[in-house]
Amino acid sequence: MKTEFPSKSEIMRCWFVLDASEAALGRVASKAAKILMGKHKPTYVPFLDTGDHVIVINADKAILTGNKESQKLYRRHSGYPGGLTETRADKVRATRPIRLVEDAIKGMLPKTKMGKQMYRKLKVYAGEKHPHEAQQPTALAAGK
Repeated sequence: MKTEFPSKSEIMRCWFVLDASEAALGRVASKAAKILMGKHKPTYVPFLDTGDHVIVINADKAILTGNKESQKLYRRHSGYPGGLTETRADKVRATRPIRLVEDAIKGMLPKTKMGKQMYRKLKVYAGEKHPHEAQQPTALAAGK
């Protein structure tokens, strides 16, 4: 008996919309990562990108539970000695609210070339509007 794998022409990509308002950041991120990887499909194989496109709206309204708003740190490094910059989550939300959701989802994807390919299918918007109406995305509940 042979194991069947989907070919590139057999992989059908759909579009989904996740509303992050009043939902925990981790729950939104795990749902989006699952869809981007294609784990919700019966044709899922770990070494192929069978995932769908995800649009996350209302990223500025995602909830951080506990004291994470004031204690969670986002770090980046310039590449120079002493170039580490740490920013608290509340300041990141004030300046770039999209980064909270993008970083959470990116951390749940594979750290490979295929993970970067999956990440390119993610679109995050701070508000309610998005320019992808032509793709006729399906609305999904982010969960509580």
